[in-house]
Amino acid sequence: MDKRPAEGSLHQLSIDSNAGDGAGVARLDGMVVFVQGGIRGEVCGVRLDKVGRNAIWGHVEQIRTPSPARLAPDCPHFGQCGGCQLRHMDYGEELALKRRRVEDALRRIGGADLRVEEIFGAPQQERYRNKVQFPTAPGPKIGFYRPRSHQVIDVNDCLLQPESAARLRRAVRDWMKRCRVPAYDERQRRGLVRHVYVRTNRQGESLLCLLVNGTKLPQEDALIQALRQAEPRLVGVVLGVNRSHSNVILGEDYRTLWGEDALLDTLCGYRFRLSVPSFYQVNAPQAEVLYEKALELAGLTGTETVLDLYCGIGTISLVMARRAGQVWGAEAVPQAVADARENARRNGVENVQFLCADAGAAARRLEAEGVRPHVVCVDPPRKGLAEDVVDTIARMGPERVVYVSCDPGTLGRDVGRFQARGYLPRRALAVDLFPRTAHVETVCLFTRSGGPSGEGPG
Repeated sequence: MDKRPAEGSLHQLSIDSNAGDGAGVARLDGMVVFVQGGIRGEVCGVRLDKVGRNAIWGHVEQIRTPSPARLAPDCPHFGQCGGCQLRHMDYGEELALKRRRVEDALRRIGGADLRVEEIFGAPQQERYRNKVQFPTAPGPKIGFYRPRSHQVIDVNDCLLQPESAARLRRAVRDWMKRCRVPAYDERQRRGLVRHVYVRTNRQGESLLCLLVNGTKLPQEDALIQALRQAEPRLVGVVLGVNRSHSNVILGEDYRTLWGEDALLDTLCGYRFRLSVPSFYQVNAPQAEVLYEKALELAGLTGTETVLDLYCGIGTISLVMARRAGQVWGAEAVPQAVADARENARRNGVENVQFLCADAGAAARRLEAEGVRPHVVCVDPPRKGLAEDVVDTIARMGPERVVYVSCDPGTLGRDVGRFQARGYLPRRALAVDLFPRTAHVETVCLFTRSGGPSGEGPG
């Protein structure tokens, strides 16, 4: 006889902790319950939404004993939109949660008893994002997905985005309605406009890209006029072609409809060119903290050779070049490599070279050419490092590996892989680039077993 609790039932539960996605964690009849909207230390009435074989999912319906950290969410879309997970708690509690999340991943997944020395919080917790990608749906709706779905919630504004992004979004939506331009329907695989992409810089300028299931737009001039009227500091409008039947946002081909096809922005004292497909951290002030900490852990003295894998447009490469003898950057996206080379030229940095290759191929090529880096820096996507990349790095035998991670889970997995190859995690620092969300960045230093502990110059 199944003694599991029934879906839809209400239970009074004590929230013991918070999971990585921000959900509260409680227990009921020996089973773990993930409680959306719960904060550690609270006693809540929890309505069960789904009862699985090994875990239960529910949401807070009543707060019997609130946490001192609880806040009234200040966004009308909170709980419906999947953009923010932590807007119901104060920032101190959020930082504590993120620090625990990283330490738990290092210990539980990576098998490393390593303390996160410090988490660097963001002075600005609202309107910090310099890039937004609004999905569309028939209606037209332009906004964000509901949590764990592809159902688009139409939003007028987002407190994480600059106000210019909201103005441009409204202008696109009005143009679609007025000119009867259809939004893309994922299920039917038809329609035109898939995503509205807005990138801004620290000077307040904006670049807009419309990602479409086609090669041209109806009434392009009307769109450009509407966008320029909505945002006077718009510098360019780009059309991106994406005809794939997938969740990929960006396209393969781009055409400039008006103005510039890229923005210039300042980071760590350098000027960077940002084209639509180029990776760039979405929180520039906190990215400066992140990169300075990576430079600190690299322990450079001015003579070392550095290999920067997943280098994007060369941000970390140029920062490392300040204290290195030679830097090699590797990136698989051709446009990003072109931007990286131009960024080095624009900033007068001569001790850096860039390769267009994925991380594994680049490392193997340099290894075959006899390049032996003293320091390897990696900043991989959320899926972390492929195992062959870890193998190649270990074979190259660098003194230090500096791992910049956007996902504690894959970092923990890769900690285990590096330890199996004789590289031990020595130091870990966390930097909050994504306030009010569950995401957190980590910088972790590895050195060879038996080598120095990592207390290099800062």
